[in-house]
Amino acid sequence: MGKRKVSILEPAATAVAEIAWFIESKGLPQTAKKFVIDAFEFFDELSDERIEHKPCTYEKWKVLSYRCVPYKRKYIVAYLSQQKEIVICDFVVAKLLR
Repeated sequence: MGKRKVSILEPAATAVAEIAWFIESKGLPQTAKKFVIDAFEFFDELSDERIEHKPCTYEKWKVLSYRCVPYKRKYIVAYLSQQKEIVICDFVVAKLLR
């Protein structure tokens, strides 16, 4: 199984951090920490070169040739798929894209 390099852009990392901060502000610091760890492990799983996700249907991302994959049915991860690398570009709550 080949793995590509995973790069995470600032908007995606910031979004994960903001969600974790929100969870922590509700008095759940362990849950926030677990959310961050799980999200970044999911990003790493996207590096499998055998798996290719569908292009995004959100118009602004479609123009940029992003690929989208749902995360925990509540979030969407948008990334650029290249031969030797994937670039995680954005991480948003799915409801915000409608």
